[in-house]
Amino acid sequence: MMEIRRFSIGDVVRMRKPHPCGSREWVVTRVGADIKIRCQRCGRIVMMPRSQFERGVLEILPPKTTG
Repeated sequence: MMEIRRFSIGDVVRMRKPHPCGSREWVVTRVGADIKIRCQRCGRIVMMPRSQFERGVLEILPPKTTG
């Protein structure tokens, strides 16, 4: 049985395949049937179907603490 993952706007995720700029970390900016993510390094925005996004996510990273 496949694990159900919940994604929220603002989550930082690490993807399996790196972006051409070299980064694997993305910020979720839209959640629905399609997911929109923004590259942490270069700022490129990509929109993809939820099923493709869920297959590509390795992990949800913990929020960075400031202080």
